[in-house]
Amino acid sequence: MPTAPQTAAPAAVSARVVLRVVLTVLLVVLTLYLIYLLRTPLTWIFIAGFLAIALSGPVNWLSRRTGKRGLAIAIVYVALILVPVLLAAILVPPLVEQLNNLVNNLPAYVRDLQELVNENDRLRQLEEDYNITAELQKQASTLPGRVGDAAGILSDIGLGLVNSIFAGITILVLSLFMIGSGRRWLDWVAERQGPERAVWMKRLFDRIGNAVGNYVAGALGQALIAGVLAYIVLLVLGVPYAGPLAVVIFLLDLVPLIGATLGAIAVGIITLFNDFPTVTIIWTIWSIVYQQIENNVIQPRIQARAVQLEPFLVLVSVLFGSTLFGVIGALLAIPVAAAIQISIIEYNRLRRPETVAAVQAPPPDEAPA
Repeated sequence: MPTAPQTAAPAAVSARVVLRVVLTVLLVVLTLYLIYLLRTPLTWIFIAGFLAIALSGPVNWLSRRTGKRGLAIAIVYVALILVPVLLAAILVPPLVEQLNNLVNNLPAYVRDLQELVNENDRLRQLEEDYNITAELQKQASTLPGRVGDAAGILSDIGLGLVNSIFAGITILVLSLFMIGSGRRWLDWVAERQGPERAVWMKRLFDRIGNAVGNYVAGALGQALIAGVLAYIVLLVLGVPYAGPLAVVIFLLDLVPLIGATLGAIAVGIITLFNDFPTVTIIWTIWSIVYQQIENNVIQPRIQARAVQLEPFLVLVSVLFGSTLFGVIGALLAIPVAAAIQISIIEYNRLRRPETVAAVQAPPPDEAPA
């Protein structure tokens, strides 16, 4: 009889443990499923937070000079909205003009190719075997009549553009709320953790904000250097639309790792139609040399001062971000990795005894004599 309670207690405890584990697993699965369902708005919120942190620097700078934070926020966001309009005004007209020229001059290009084939024995043999130029000329002659068939494609592009504009407006509104009252929310969260951790959490938020702002400023500075130098080189080579092409280099250079290469390839294709092959060869050599300088001199110096990440962590974070979220993930990967690194460093610092004593110590004016 005395042994019965001793055997029943472990069984009851085991049942409670199993039930607790099952409920915990179900809760985790449900949370992950909800995150999956809400992945689009959560991504918008994350981008809005990054944008708010990046714009907090200009907003604080203007608010100190104007004395009105609302006016500073309005000026920064109006400038941010005008940037896509300015880029469209720079890039769209030459793009449309060159597309029309390509459609109209494509039959002439095919004739030039046919003349080149006739002058070369090897190419002439390939032409006799596969009849390549005749097929190209046939397709080129029917290309102008097919422009009207692009209405369906343009409608799909227009629908995607409308969705992108809606997403962009939503992100701007979210970031506007965050930059207006986000700091108060963070301070409220820090103060709820008690006086011992409030100072530490505020310092953590400040360090992450500075890292993100420095990364954005460094990326813009690096892209600006690439765009200005590309404009000078294209101007010297006599490539038409040097300004819009330099803007393309600037925008693509903002993408880590592969952006500069994509920009160089895009401009290299344009140079094929301008004094080929001399200009194309010079541009290729310049792109290779500049990318080596940018990867080994400019970018390490900028990123070392901006986020203080190891090159290996930069590469891994960009690869993970681009794989999970595409171009947006590649753009946000480095500041996210920097935020994680800062959080780990600050957490380890908080756990040290001397840091805990420093955080818990009273302010100098309240310390005993």
